[in-house]
Amino acid sequence: MSETESSKKAKTAIPESPDEEWPEAWLMMEGEIEDQKKENRQSPNVQVTPADMRKLGISYWKMDADAYEYPLKAVPWDPKEATDPRLSQLRDDRGYSYADIISIHPDHLPEFEKKIKAFFEEHIHDAEEIRYILDGSGYFDVRDTKDRWVRVHIKKGDLMTLPEGIYHRFTCDETDYIKAMRLFIGQPVWTPFNRPQEDHPSRKAYVNGFIEEKKTED
Repeated sequence: MSETESSKKAKTAIPESPDEEWPEAWLMMEGEIEDQKKENRQSPNVQVTPADMRKLGISYWKMDADAYEYPLKAVPWDPKEATDPRLSQLRDDRGYSYADIISIHPDHLPEFEKKIKAFFEEHIHDAEEIRYILDGSGYFDVRDTKDRWVRVHIKKGDLMTLPEGIYHRFTCDETDYIKAMRLFIGQPVWTPFNRPQEDHPSRKAYVNGFIEEKKTED
């Protein structure tokens, strides 16, 4: 395990979920896709394992979203209001001081189709991205070390973090509904930096910490 990965793991006292609890992930078909909300698997299907996802810097915890109530929308939502002890522990251990709750659905998000297309633009952030899925489902697509798209099917109860600087995008699946909590360290800045961003400090740090190190290991 790299120093970068080790420092991420050291942030929390709650161990990540075992492999069998991680969301399903697979390599996406190459080239343009007709419908971003479909599974878009390769044929035959190529599974991506939790071990593969961890090597990309992804962290994951399976939470009990059924046991606690959350509003349909709250911007912001004070993470100190969390009654789930595991969520409170993660919040404190990882320093999450801001949260909000959004529902992505045609009835709850103005200009739904326009927003979904915008979310699907490939980009990076200059901070870790944290999502806790409270209801519904959708897809996070991330680039692997060979620049291939990995599709991760996130569902209710999934809490996943994407590392700063990783190329990624998001879309609803064919249900057109997902309710998610977004967590942030400090004041939230949701600015996406669309690809290409090879000279961005966050992208350089990710490449050095995960991609170049992977090449060295190979």
